[in-house]
Amino acid sequence: MNIELMKAKLDSTEYEFLENEKALGNNIMLLTTGGSYAYGTNIETENHVSDFDVRGIYLNSKEELLTMNCSDKPYENKDLDVVIYPIKQAVDLFINANPNTLEMLGTKDKHVFKISEEGKMLRDNYNLFLSKRVYSSFGGYAICQLRRLQNALARDSYPREEKEIHIKRSIEKQMLTFNDRYKKLSNEDLILNVGKYNERLDSEILITMNLKNYPLRDLKGMLSEMTQVLKDYDKLNHRNSKKDEIHLRKHAMHLVRLLLMGKEILEGKGINTYRENDREMLLDIRAGKYSYEEIFDLVNELENNFKYAAKHTNLPDKPNLKDINELVMEINKKVVMRNDGI
Repeated sequence: MNIELMKAKLDSTEYEFLENEKALGNNIMLLTTGGSYAYGTNIETENHVSDFDVRGIYLNSKEELLTMNCSDKPYENKDLDVVIYPIKQAVDLFINANPNTLEMLGTKDKHVFKISEEGKMLRDNYNLFLSKRVYSSFGGYAICQLRRLQNALARDSYPREEKEIHIKRSIEKQMLTFNDRYKKLSNEDLILNVGKYNERLDSEILITMNLKNYPLRDLKGMLSEMTQVLKDYDKLNHRNSKKDEIHLRKHAMHLVRLLLMGKEILEGKGINTYRENDREMLLDIRAGKYSYEEIFDLVNELENNFKYAAKHTNLPDKPNLKDINELVMEINKKVVMRNDGI
């Protein structure tokens, strides 16, 4: 589906709610494509046509602004894959470097179906939202997911002890992020190893804890995250059909895309949602032209490049909230003034 067909589709009766829904209509400040069409990884064959996703942002109304009762939940039409965020929620997600929303600020101009003056202000000032938080939101998530996929796939062919070692390494990667959310731990407070606690049993992951006066809720949160890694591996390991294989390769493709996109942001190259230079490689991953071994060799290289970009980035630790608030105030001021006929 080319861009003209996309625009024509939006003009069809099934999308009339974009104009008729009270919260949307003239309040839509940005409407653009999302998903595979936005990335350039859509495919169209006899057996498959990529879904057409629509993403956008709408302005809070004058009444919402003046009563401070602003909507903070997106408008969704799941049947048509449409998600449109209120600006209040979108800005919060931008600040936290959420990939699914940040990419709206970097779609190709020809993929923008509707944009108001306020929407242009937002896209023109995308750099206000970029920070080192990209490292965890793009790279941390993608690397962790790819390692889980790698280790789950390895469970098919590796001896039990090696499988457990793979999972242990992935849990330890997750543990590296704990100090951001929980009371700080030393290297000796929580230790994982692979062994047998009973000679009659197989090797498995064992945990040693040396904690004193540690917050119980923090411990519960950490253990929950660690056990979630185990659950994810179990889910990935229960694949048994061609459909599952296709899903896994598509998932790997999007995770690699996140690494590439996040690295560019850290390098100061902006938000490039459409993967012009990576498109062929990404589609080859999806099509099965890369073996899993080749994919994870690539991931090793991408992970090193991503970490290098994070270490040498000029981006701030976090966005400047003062500058962002000034932008949002300017946008909201236009809403109030326009409704007053000023």
